[in-house]
Amino acid sequence: MGSEKAKDLAEAAVSKALSAGASYAEARVQRTWERQFVLKNGEPQPSFFAEGYGIGIRVISRGALGFAATNDMRRVSVNEIASKAAKLAKASSTVLEKPVLLDNSRPVKRKWSPPETRKVENADASWLRGVLLDIESRISDGKAGVKIPGRLLFLGAELEERYYVNSDGARVEGRLPRIGFFGSLSAIEGGETAQRFIQQGETGGLEVVKRINLVDKIEEEARAMGRVLKTAAKSPTDSVDVVLSPELSGIAAHESVGHPQEADRVLGREGAQAGESYLKANSLGRKIGSTEANVSDDPTLVHSNGFVPVDDEGVEGKKRFLIKDGIINEFLHNRTTAKEFGLLSNGASRSVAFDREPIIRMSNTFVEPGDLSTEELVKEVKHGVFFKTFTEWNIDDKRLNQRYVALEANLIEHGELKGLVKSPVLEITTPKLWGSVKARSKHMEFEAATCGKGDPMQGAPVWTGGPETLLAGIKLGGR
Repeated sequence: MGSEKAKDLAEAAVSKALSAGASYAEARVQRTWERQFVLKNGEPQPSFFAEGYGIGIRVISRGALGFAATNDMRRVSVNEIASKAAKLAKASSTVLEKPVLLDNSRPVKRKWSPPETRKVENADASWLRGVLLDIESRISDGKAGVKIPGRLLFLGAELEERYYVNSDGARVEGRLPRIGFFGSLSAIEGGETAQRFIQQGETGGLEVVKRINLVDKIEEEARAMGRVLKTAAKSPTDSVDVVLSPELSGIAAHESVGHPQEADRVLGREGAQAGESYLKANSLGRKIGSTEANVSDDPTLVHSNGFVPVDDEGVEGKKRFLIKDGIINEFLHNRTTAKEFGLLSNGASRSVAFDREPIIRMSNTFVEPGDLSTEELVKEVKHGVFFKTFTEWNIDDKRLNQRYVALEANLIEHGELKGLVKSPVLEITTPKLWGSVKARSKHMEFEAATCGKGDPMQGAPVWTGGPETLLAGIKLGGR
């Protein structure tokens, strides 16, 4: 973080909490910086600028957790909330059913940041506006081959800096720059309409826009909407094979694997805030899919939207193999849930701001690649549909029943991609989806997303992705 004062305050907060009776204490100084520009149908909207800076302190006393935070960075105020956190924990201990225990994760001492060529702080309103106007010039007034009367474009630059210390010996300093785009496009053609929500982003500096070819990507999204509206025929509704694109593979992995395999959900602790899980604590080792079903979550992917090489409990991040050869292999853990399972944390604890308590989160959740080229995988299909992009998805609270409606989708006949089909609907259970996986390509792509969880809500940047994934024998719907 570069501020010796901030580091000293964090160290002092831990010492104060311990002297106030805590058996464990941690402090996280976190600074967030965000600048965003918005275009609505070509017209600039008020720019958004926000900063947050403060310290969050979490303790264990008499087996109970206590958390307090402040943006008053005077030593006296920090000492006060350290004492307050200890008092809150002590008060909670009187109604505690069982004590909160931490695992024996090795404390990390590390300074980290992703590669960054052009500092994200250089993203002023003029630069952000220029990128969006470039996109607007490609898609307005039918320039992309279709009328898009509804165009809402956001481009943001973000920076998170943090210093973390705990009484077990962890000392972690991190810098996390990020560029993110969100767009909502509504197209119309011959009385028919189509809507597409697009999110793109990576960690890094201003170079991200060119690295991901953002302007070209949005133009192609607009052109695809036009092709769908002008040429899409009725989708088959009989039993077919379905090829999920990296985008569809990714959203399915995130929603039906990542979320239900968060250990706090498995233990029933997230039901009121973010939903439940169809899995139980004894579900490890349960067969949920075919041997081709392999899903992982990896916070260490460089440039990824969910890059977190050390989590907010001072635990080294590592790849988590959630489903391996069709078997529920691993849950996402923090130090508390890991202790309950007799394991070590796999570094899945994150917080988006100093005044938010770290909770179990995904980072970059994806279907593992296979051995086939995309062309070879498509050739496996005699009669099917290729889901390339989606316009709608939803899933129930237990992450068991889900529905995906494609925007851009192609008919597949005898191993060849044919014309576009209109709004095919994949409505399926989680076991049926992963049990139907027949093959995976070796081609990988990722999409940016913002994952919501917690109360107060914490919107955490993540990636979703994977290869093309072949599902065999699926009954599609339409609309």
